[in-house]
Amino acid sequence: MIRPALLLALAAIAPMAGAATDALTTVAERSGFQHTGRYDEVEALCARFQKAYPQAVRCFSFGRTPEGRPMLALAVSRSGALTAAQARKRGLPVLLVQGGIHAGEIDGKDAGFLALREALEGKAASGALDRQVLLFVPVFNVDGHERFGQWNRPNQRGPVEMGWRTTAQNYNLNRDYVKAEAPEMQAMLALAKEWDPLAYVDLHVTDGAKFQPDVSIQVEPIHGGDAALMQSGVALRDGVMAELKRQGSDPKAFYISFAGEDDPSSGFVDSVAAPRFSTGYFPLRNRFAMLVETHSWKDYPTRVRITRNTIVAMLDQVAAHGRDWLAQVQAADVRAAALAGTPVALSYRTTGKTTMIQFGGYEYTRTPSDVSGALMTHYDESKPQMWTVPLRDEIVPDLQVKAPQGGYLVPAAQAAAVGAKLRQHGIVFKVLDHGLAAGEVETFRADKTTFGAQSFEGRQSLALEGGWKTEARAVGKGGLFVPIAQAKARLVMAMLEPRGADSLLAWGVFNGAFERKEYMEAYVAEDVAREQMAADPALAAAFRQRVANDPAFAANPDARLDFFARRHSSWDERFNLYPVMRTARKL
Repeated sequence: MIRPALLLALAAIAPMAGAATDALTTVAERSGFQHTGRYDEVEALCARFQKAYPQAVRCFSFGRTPEGRPMLALAVSRSGALTAAQARKRGLPVLLVQGGIHAGEIDGKDAGFLALREALEGKAASGALDRQVLLFVPVFNVDGHERFGQWNRPNQRGPVEMGWRTTAQNYNLNRDYVKAEAPEMQAMLALAKEWDPLAYVDLHVTDGAKFQPDVSIQVEPIHGGDAALMQSGVALRDGVMAELKRQGSDPKAFYISFAGEDDPSSGFVDSVAAPRFSTGYFPLRNRFAMLVETHSWKDYPTRVRITRNTIVAMLDQVAAHGRDWLAQVQAADVRAAALAGTPVALSYRTTGKTTMIQFGGYEYTRTPSDVSGALMTHYDESKPQMWTVPLRDEIVPDLQVKAPQGGYLVPAAQAAAVGAKLRQHGIVFKVLDHGLAAGEVETFRADKTTFGAQSFEGRQSLALEGGWKTEARAVGKGGLFVPIAQAKARLVMAMLEPRGADSLLAWGVFNGAFERKEYMEAYVAEDVAREQMAADPALAAAFRQRVANDPAFAANPDARLDFFARRHSSWDERFNLYPVMRTARKL
């Protein structure tokens, strides 16, 4: 039985449901952008858009979350190309717009549905959907979205309630693009592999201080990645920013976070994101990535409007230039496959070069807090003020490594784990159907290892010092050969070069190789040391010299015994050996 109260509620909304346009509005829009809907609204809207525009919209699930919710996407195009195969056949660029990777920052969901409806109605981005496919993911972190509550983001003005930053498994998806541990990320990578988007737009809300600019727009490749794509990256960024300025925004091309914690006078430092982030990852695939960060202290209606404007501007940019840019990224794929033997940047740094800029802020004071004891900044939003602050935005390659001539070899013992990760990223590799006899390869032995002091994103990190050296080693049947001659060569190096910030090694995939397992008991080691010195006078002399010249060594009994253990036949020659090799061979 339907309760009378429910009948009255249904009657109240019936007039709204009667019109097609009203059926495609969101809780946010109907509430004046004070509230945002739950995920069942996304499911309903996805189906309604497809029903209202069956020739232009396809609603589909591309995965399920750990809590069993469908991950939904809308493929939208007036060309009728609603599958990845159709888009490829017709040479259409694909624009992937993603909301809710941090589900408390949910502007992208409501702005995306608004922009989509207006584009389909012909009120925005006129003709743009004829010349591209928009792939819209309203909420990436679906389980986090449903961890719903007030004040989940206390430094953000609206909506009244919102979701949570991390997934149900407590992963931050915007740290997971390379290690791809979360089921949600694995689903997203499969979606990207299927559709191969020309550009990937990641919609966020920044944390931080109170100031006047309302959004930052960061695009790559501009500072890193394929050099020939950088000019188009600049054009894409500048085109979107010009449109936002025309609509009254004050966009910035750098992440608006102070160089010094809570100190406006410290200014800003631009940088290139590591591959764990979306804007660091997709340029490694020779594709464009855009990070959109609306300002958390602007109210929700303002932020949704700016995000909507950004999406519409992106649709217009891809409509105008997408086919040219698509040809450019395909040419970049060819160039990437020819990187063998050339230096490739694995990380970037910002130089000390400084420019003083004018930045719209507010009057503020910095006084000691009687709560924390620290200096606290207090802003007076009724008194706008122009700040003159430093900006460091000169970015140069930092760690550069020559690409191997042939590729990488992964021993059979590591093949299952590494192969699974390579497949997730669409990286080409070959399983060796017969062993390779001992031949010249490059191996990396760590001179120093530093394990993370605590878990980060569920893993204990590892950093190495050392270098590649040539030696003869065999590789058994079932090992992997990962050729460098492929479009994703930069991503291959980011994952398999051990000193890469987001390499598989850095994320702890190979920690076991750097843990010593075999030991010689001290009472045995004492006798063995004497035997070694008696048999090798040069060794004895080297030991005595070390004791005389190195006080720390001389005072450390374990180090003194270890000096001999490392020179004994029982020493594990695989200890501190990175279990991936480089080869000049093309198998």
